[in-house]
Amino acid sequence: MTLRINDTAPDFTAETTEGEIQFHNWIGDGYAVMFSHPKDFTPVCTTELGYMAGLHEEFSKRNAKIIGISVDPVENHHKWKGDIAKATGHQVGYPMIGDPELKVAKLYDMLPADAGETSEGRTAADNATVRSVFVIGPDKKIKMSMTYPMTTGRNFDEILRAIDSIQLTAAHKVATPVNWKQGEDVIITPAVSDEEAKERFGSYEQPLPYLRTTKQPG
Repeated sequence: MTLRINDTAPDFTAETTEGEIQFHNWIGDGYAVMFSHPKDFTPVCTTELGYMAGLHEEFSKRNAKIIGISVDPVENHHKWKGDIAKATGHQVGYPMIGDPELKVAKLYDMLPADAGETSEGRTAADNATVRSVFVIGPDKKIKMSMTYPMTTGRNFDEILRAIDSIQLTAAHKVATPVNWKQGEDVIITPAVSDEEAKERFGSYEQPLPYLRTTKQPG
């Protein structure tokens, strides 16, 4: 199953470092960021998990929970936490899903159906495609996804920026331009007439017939 933006994120029940969860119930009425790893005790992922632990408060400010997943069992995750803290200075305080039967990895199309039914004996290279990030909204729809190669650390500051944009554009009839950051000008969507744009946003600039920019609302 190929997952796309606006698809419902598949629900599942799994063991985590914080106990068993049912994913949709765990998300609740906020946002969730699920990010996956090919294998525990791997160098790039160790830096990523630690960095995410350091960003935990920033995600909380945005009503967004974070959860990691690796195809290894939960007991390995607990052991890995010590290495992560030693290497990065951050204690992992968010749940980490154990997926030793590869069920969630397959459910989210990170591994093919014929990948087998156990993580035992598999290497990080076997699981190279388990390097995805999914941003899921309160409606349980996928708002964003991306997959990186194993050798390239992911930019989780970009996930924060994307969530800022996703939440802003969900609340107002605007879009955000290239490299947009909080507080910068936004784009008025084509669905808004010029008259409505004046009512909603006051003044705006129109460098092209189809491009209207205005101050960030809210």
